[in-house]
Amino acid sequence: MTDVQIPAARPANPRFSSGPCAKPPVFSLDALSDAPLGRSHRAAVGKSKLQQAIEETRDILQVPADYRIGIVPGSDTGAFEMAMWSLLGARPSETLAWESFGKGWVTDAVKQLKLADNTVREADYGDIVDLTAVDWNKDVCFTWNGTTSGVRVPNGDAIPANREGLTLCDATSAAFAQDLPWEKLDVTTFSWQKVMGGEAAHGMIILSPRAVERLESYTPAWPLPKIFRLTKGGKLIDGIFKGETINTPSMLCVEDYLQALAWGRSVGGLKGLQDRANKNAQVVWDFVEANDWIENLATDPAIRSNTSVCLKFTDPAVAGDADFAKAVGKKLEAEGVAHDVGSYRDAPAGLRIWCGSTVETSDVQALMPWIDWAYHAVLTERQSA
Repeated sequence: MTDVQIPAARPANPRFSSGPCAKPPVFSLDALSDAPLGRSHRAAVGKSKLQQAIEETRDILQVPADYRIGIVPGSDTGAFEMAMWSLLGARPSETLAWESFGKGWVTDAVKQLKLADNTVREADYGDIVDLTAVDWNKDVCFTWNGTTSGVRVPNGDAIPANREGLTLCDATSAAFAQDLPWEKLDVTTFSWQKVMGGEAAHGMIILSPRAVERLESYTPAWPLPKIFRLTKGGKLIDGIFKGETINTPSMLCVEDYLQALAWGRSVGGLKGLQDRANKNAQVVWDFVEANDWIENLATDPAIRSNTSVCLKFTDPAVAGDADFAKAVGKKLEAEGVAHDVGSYRDAPAGLRIWCGSTVETSDVQALMPWIDWAYHAVLTERQSA
């Protein structure tokens, strides 16, 4: 082992958390001065801001005109569970899991909703299930991007256009940074706090015409709490998709999201946002390729996430050692060069570096030598102990 010097350059922004994520580079509290604070969200000014957030989301994500977009409580979790509770049970279903959040949807389906005819398909961290083996004539629940495992669905090719079932897609760390084939997705959910660096607690739900048809023709056997109800009297509550939220939203958070959307347009819209994430992830992948002691958790390049990049240490002396991985993360934190880069608590030991669109590529580049330094520093400390 050679002595590694402390790197000279530091990331200008050390925020590499996978949620809430880094704010857009132009973020300023002054930009939120137009937020209608102390005003009813049901007043004209409040509904106007909420409707603007919906329409600008549609524009940047290129959501079809006949799809409904709503702002709902509970972040992505609330949005996805709203969909599960409202839509599942009408026909057989499958729940797919390849990381902790997908496993949470499995728990909801099996232990909470207790669906009578539900198939569970699971894959280890760093992999996804065989999508060609899924019965898409059933209702299928899955995450597009595995935030805690560094994997993503490569495309929608495995999903038939003429499927009979609905697809319920948790796209919270994919939306804005990855291609989402809307014609293959019936329910799509995400939160503001991921790729756009927004604030927590608000979720987005996007419904295809097929999903709306199911909502208006099917009544679940279980009771629905008020914040899950999308229909009334057998009809879609249209106001939810026009800025009339189910419960009170934070207008400060709405203003923050609007500013993030404006920044997204300024960097080239959807393609510009995707390009930024791709460049960030490539920096990490190149670093991994150049060092034989670290690897991507996702070994197949086709399914590697460009947002939540998960890494594992492969040196036989420390491979799978959670204490070692935590020590590396703590050293980076102590130096003020990378916050919150430890792997998720349920995931294999390693690092997780958020490379989403709000992160500057120069910061990712500056971080890589620090990871090299921290790894060797902790290794030396162990050998000297």
